[in-house]
Amino acid sequence: MSAPDYFAFFGLEPKLSIDAAGLEERFYRLSRELHPDRFSRAAPDERAQAEQAAATLNDAYRTLRDPIARAEYFLRREGFEAPDGRKPPANLLEQVFETSQALEDLRGGDESARARLEEARVRMRVALTEGDARLRVLFEDYDRLGDRASLAGIRAWLDRRKYLGNLLVQIESEPARP
Repeated sequence: MSAPDYFAFFGLEPKLSIDAAGLEERFYRLSRELHPDRFSRAAPDERAQAEQAAATLNDAYRTLRDPIARAEYFLRREGFEAPDGRKPPANLLEQVFETSQALEDLRGGDESARARLEEARVRMRVALTEGDARLRVLFEDYDRLGDRASLAGIRAWLDRRKYLGNLLVQIESEPARP
């Protein structure tokens, strides 16, 4: 069985930018139509189909309402798979190394590393905010022009975003000063 097309499931044109209110409206309408309780007296295969449709509806809604999850889904549809994730993007190697070193220093008792980590945390938060704003522009560019270079730019940002997010989690999981 092939994977369902989430856009088609909602009757939407496959686009990176979507009307969130319209998606929510469709979700609630389909939720009422497809709810398994409506099929409680149906044949077992119909009940199973209703349960599967409800599960697909929930997965599709979760994916399409979140811009990052929607972009990842869209890129997979278009053949822009995410890399294996073991190696950071080249333009992040230095930042990964510096952050890892500061974390190691802090864990080794060097409290001066805390200031370096705070600076890195602020830089990463700013980079995420600016990058996500740029992502919206790339969404609009692709939707308007269908330019595959926009998809490559989106893929590059999502790869970078994932690493920044992981680094932030590491920094923010360090206990505060005693």
